[in-house]
Amino acid sequence: MAPRIIDYHWRMNAPYIPGRSFGHPRLDKNENEEENPMKRALIPLMLAIAPSLQAADIVEEKSIGMELARDIASEAVLACRRAGYHVSAVVVDRHALVRAALRDDLAARFTLEIAERKANMAVMAWSDTGRFRKMRPDIRADLDEIDGLIVMEGGVKIVASGYNVGAVGVSGAPGGDKDAACARKALEKLAERIEFAIE
Repeated sequence: MAPRIIDYHWRMNAPYIPGRSFGHPRLDKNENEEENPMKRALIPLMLAIAPSLQAADIVEEKSIGMELARDIASEAVLACRRAGYHVSAVVVDRHALVRAALRDDLAARFTLEIAERKANMAVMAWSDTGRFRKMRPDIRADLDEIDGLIVMEGGVKIVASGYNVGAVGVSGAPGGDKDAACARKALEKLAERIEFAIE
């Protein structure tokens, strides 16, 4: 077996540095270990926090179901009918996707589109459209240019146990205030069911 050759050259020529093994880079002590104990203490904490900063792969959310949406739309149309108005009512979920749409027999077909756009506006602002219209007249014209939106009174958000779950839009009555009144009557009639829809 060939004799093992040990290179003592670097040991003989390397300057003596306290805390180091003859200056050999692989044997050098980490100077910061003793100087920064806080760094070692923070590492477990950072590892524990890291998973919470990562977005969830599955997102759970609260949004209105089809049956409840259907009943809200129906009650809104009937409320206006009792008042002598022929309207359309559209209920959308929290993503402004239509869940239910009803047009009364004598309501103009365009009322369906207007009702949907009102509901969409309520979802985008998460505010009743009449209130939003008064608060932001400066951007009304710009929002009306966006496809699917219209800043008119008659869109009312739907809240269940503190969650914004959707909105209802009504169109066809002689005035947005009357449209909104029909929407609110529907929500009032189904208030207990809406409130306890989320367990």
